[in-house]
Amino acid sequence: MEAVLFDLDGVLYQEDRALPGAVEAVAWFRRHAVAHLFLTNTTSRPRSALVEKLGSMGIPVAPESLLTPPVAAARWLAANVRGPVALFVSEQTRAEFAELPQSPAEAEAGAAAVVVGDLGEEWSYPRLNRAFRLLMADPPPRLIALGMTRYWQAADGLRLDAGPFVAALAMASGLPPLVFGKPAAPFFQAALDQLGVEADGCLMVGDDIRGDIEGVQAAGLRTLLVRTGKFRPVDLEGDVRPTAVLASIADLPAWWRDSGF
Repeated sequence: MEAVLFDLDGVLYQEDRALPGAVEAVAWFRRHAVAHLFLTNTTSRPRSALVEKLGSMGIPVAPESLLTPPVAAARWLAANVRGPVALFVSEQTRAEFAELPQSPAEAEAGAAAVVVGDLGEEWSYPRLNRAFRLLMADPPPRLIALGMTRYWQAADGLRLDAGPFVAALAMASGLPPLVFGKPAAPFFQAALDQLGVEADGCLMVGDDIRGDIEGVQAAGLRTLLVRTGKFRPVDLEGDVRPTAVLASIADLPAWWRDSGF
């Protein structure tokens, strides 16, 4: 194998602390000149904030080495959509779409695209219903999903991510979402293209049996599941079989070395 894709939340860090061995693991791959990229479905904060967060944990990352759904979606919208976009994303993440025309905050019609990310506790019935009304316009806008992750591990337990809200809007409106982020194959392909490697020469390291492992296997990559973050023992009882399962990211360098890569 030639390259590694690292998930962030649940693999390299949990909340605001690096997981044990994460700093050393990333440093090992850098020392050995293994091509790598950092992937995340986090849409509640811009890429610059994630770069700053990783740096504060001792994991320096260049912005171009971090692939996020908002960045990918904004590039696609700029090239393919004419008209204002309605953003259902956090205030911080709006910065990634600053170059695009945007719908008024309370508009219920007139959007060329409706972008849905992780709003957490900022979701409310009126806000969700406004997104639905925008999607029911004639002609209908594009429904843009910044990932279809089901949930994530917070300090107080599991929390819903963007996926369930996108699914609700898609079901109600009858519009299929265009997904930017895991587990959509185009997101992984964008990572491969950036690294210049083929799918069978790349390993994805994640903690989500569906979003990280099943999704990337469909794109032809090898997969490694870590028992941190949102991992649950029941994940190993289903039909998805990772290439390998490790206790944590701390074990990755030794596994890579012993596997002969």
